Amino acid sequence: MTPADIASETLKSHIGSNPYPGRGLVLGRSRDGSRWQQVYFIMGRSPNSRNRQFAADGGALVTKAYDESKVEDPSLIIYEAMLEIDRSFLVSNGDQTRTLRDGLAKGRSMRAALSEREREPDAPNYTPRITGLLDLSIGSPKIGLSILKANKIDPAQTDRHYYYPAAPTSGIGYGLTTYMGDGNPLPTFVGDPLLLPLEASSEDTLDRYWDCLDEDNRISLAVKEIALDGSSSRILIRNKYV
Repeated sequence: MTPADIASETLKSHIGSNPYPGRGLVLGRSRDGSRWQQVYFIMGRSPNSRNRQFAADGGALVTKAYDESKVEDPSLIIYEAMLEIDRSFLVSNGDQTRTLRDGLAKGRSMRAALSEREREPDAPNYTPRITGLLDLSIGSPKIGLSILKANKIDPAQTDRHYYYPAAPTSGIGYGLTTYMGDGNPLPTFVGDPLLLPLEASSEDTLDRYWDCLDEDNRISLAVKEIALDGSSSRILIRNKYV
């Protein structure tokens, strides 16, 4: 199969036929090659996780409570999911987006900035922290992906995995999700970053991923469209609760 075929099949199997991949991100180039795209989605099983929506503030994507009166614990559900700095575009499933942004501002690498973070403390799931970086600031485009997850022997310890793949061809992105599927506890993502498809228009990418996500568990989805040189961006959002 071609990389495009693999990407399409992975979308069907890992997301489309999967009731709960959890939170997920994708970074890559649109199918027509005219722009970059970042995808981020959240799902929810508990009332606290489901009580969320996305909102855009300039180049930032933030999670917000849908109903403030029903918030139980905001610590792991309210955060900046997408940020920008100096033509670098960040996406993550937690407040490590801010950690990475502040680290880059101080001249630190992605690995160095995230070295001070751990997997999420939500035992027994110990949700991984997944992070993506698209750097268009100097020379050729650079992509970085990170997953921080609990050690299999001692979940109090964090295993750190970093990936710096070559920039993908048009229509393909690199992706990570927090879980492999539903379960109790939830099974942590394993393996290398996924190949996943991206459409020519950000609107079509938004539609395709929203339609693939489990209808009961999907909560919010965003696609950030980025100029090839990083000079501009815009965010498209779809929320379950509006």
